[in-house]
Amino acid sequence: MNPSVPGFLFPYILFATFATLASLLFGLNRSLKIASWPTRQRRSTVWSAAALLAIFYTAALLPARSAFYSGGRIPTIPFGLLVPIVVGIALFLWWRPFRRVVEAVPQQWLIGIQFYRTLGVIFLILYAADKLPAQFAWPAGAGDVLVGLLAPLVALAHIRKGPRANSLLRAWNLFGIADLVVATTTGFLTSPSPLQMLALDNPNRLITQYPLVMIPVFLVPIAILLHLASLQKLRQSESTQSASVFTPRQASHAQSIREAISPFRLRTTAPVVKSRQISTSTNESNRYS
Repeated sequence: MNPSVPGFLFPYILFATFATLASLLFGLNRSLKIASWPTRQRRSTVWSAAALLAIFYTAALLPARSAFYSGGRIPTIPFGLLVPIVVGIALFLWWRPFRRVVEAVPQQWLIGIQFYRTLGVIFLILYAADKLPAQFAWPAGAGDVLVGLLAPLVALAHIRKGPRANSLLRAWNLFGIADLVVATTTGFLTSPSPLQMLALDNPNRLITQYPLVMIPVFLVPIAILLHLASLQKLRQSESTQSASVFTPRQASHAQSIREAISPFRLRTTAPVVKSRQISTSTNESNRYS
């Protein structure tokens, strides 16, 4: 028996989805403008990105509306979650125009856009309404809210280029991915299927129904791809920095080596000078003799 869908859930998911899409397209347009892309090329790229997101949304919506993700002996939500991630990674690796667009987006935009993760508070609201089990709602809701609230702070730390900005950025990205993995795992283990292990007295049926299922099959893949793009840009920036300049520690180490070998240079040159003096005095004595 499927639980009744709260009336507020439809407008909430619709708002969350289109607010996220609008933020992505606005950030992309702004980033390409800052990168001085020609106006025609920038507009064409933004419209192409909008079309790609529309295709992705439709591909997630149709199975969700047809109850593809609810019921059945084989859990189907993992397919809706993993396929977009694999496609996104493949586009980045083998489609140069897509990779150029990702490279043009500043790191702070990739971070700050994930403020939308605070919308995960809906899981806690549904738990309070006795619509979701605690084993799923608490880790998924609290984790998403925390990642979303930290996003602007991490973006600001990256802009200021503090001494630990890169470490903070990496930790935040890994924590964000881990939060999604935990949420997906608990959602899988609490949903009705032969593999259900948690919340046996209160199965997580609502997460398999439209519109809530749009979160794991549409919004979660976007979040994971944003994290992966951020980590990739961080890796590239660190590689560039290490290849171009010495770090302060490396410079200090090089100076220590120079100071350590300088006495040996003096010792090796001193006998040479002395031998020249002896040779000169010998020649003079032989000449007068």
